Amino acid sequence: MKDPDKRRYLYLMLSLFGAIALSIVVFFVVYRFQGIGDIVHRLGGILAPFIYGSIVAYLLRPMCNFYEQSMESALPGKAKKLAPPAAVALSLLSGIALVYALIIMIAPQLFESIRSLWISIPDKVSRFIQWATDRFGDEEMIARILTLFDTNSEAIYEKLENWGRNLMNPYLSGLTSIVSGVGSSLVKIFKFLYNMLIGLIVACYLLASRKRFAWQSVMVVRSLLKPRWADLFLGEVAFVDRMFGGFIDGKLLDSAIIGVLCYLGCLLFRFPNALLVSTFVGITNVIPFFGPFIGAVPSTLLIMIENPIKGLWFIVFVLALQQLDGNVIGPKILGDRTGLSSFWVLFAIVLCGGLWGVAGMVICVPMFAVIYDIVKKLVRRGLESKGQMQLWEQYHEDYPEETGKQ
Repeated sequence: MKDPDKRRYLYLMLSLFGAIALSIVVFFVVYRFQGIGDIVHRLGGILAPFIYGSIVAYLLRPMCNFYEQSMESALPGKAKKLAPPAAVALSLLSGIALVYALIIMIAPQLFESIRSLWISIPDKVSRFIQWATDRFGDEEMIARILTLFDTNSEAIYEKLENWGRNLMNPYLSGLTSIVSGVGSSLVKIFKFLYNMLIGLIVACYLLASRKRFAWQSVMVVRSLLKPRWADLFLGEVAFVDRMFGGFIDGKLLDSAIIGVLCYLGCLLFRFPNALLVSTFVGITNVIPFFGPFIGAVPSTLLIMIENPIKGLWFIVFVLALQQLDGNVIGPKILGDRTGLSSFWVLFAIVLCGGLWGVAGMVICVPMFAVIYDIVKKLVRRGLESKGQMQLWEQYHEDYPEETGKQ
């Protein structure tokens, strides 16, 4: 038997073995999905400090690079060696100082706003009912609704209070356990603080060794793959980094600007609960597409309970603010980073939000943008290999907005 025949049969046997092995793995994953999920959850708990540290390091990396480049250009001679460790220390201190400043500025006022709002809800609901009765009391159907609501307002408030207590109990259990001496919740608090502390130490190591890890990864990839495939893989990794890093950093900056503008607008137009409302709007703006609506609904209800007319004006203000964000601020900061159509953005948010909650809604757009880019390149390569590039060119003639996005 000739050598080419031996190689062909060898490749066939290896392919058959690989297909059978992959089928077994897929069957095992499907059959033992719950057990695998438990293992992943347990590993996530064990590796929580490294997960926290990786997130912190990734968010602080641009700041660390900026500090390092600035100090290398400013320091003379041998003093340049101090730039990398000093940049790591400065970036961590800057991040901690920023979070601390935000907590000090926002937390006390936010807590006071929530406390005073919670205490005054019955009175404000009664005043709202009285206002609606005076305005629409002549309408028979509206009068019935208002009468029914007025009759059951105390019961509704009691249910809301019970719901709020049940909702907040898991989050307040740590604080109450310190007073009551319940050990289990105290352990959870210390475990979280321990994970955060170790996470900051991990972030220090990752920031200090980021260039070394990058070189090691490049060498591993190039040692395993042929040059052509290594270039493709590394290029895609660079695209993933640009997509996630640029989108998340830009979205955080964009949301901070929207929160500040909302606060200034609330002060200017004298909307009640300005800080609480602006915090809602700024935080939820991190979520693409649905974020503005998620933040506007509870904010409008808070203002409407205090002053119904101002609640309506707040809706107009939020719509104007979101138009400013969508057409001016967002494009200036984010640019056209994703290249996804509105349909795929909506699909990604619904899917990832259902799978992973709020975190999934935040990372879904850059993740789908990466998938879209990979599929686009595979389609182009497939058409090119089959001599069908005229379809690709015709598509981009019909839809020129697709050109150059990826």
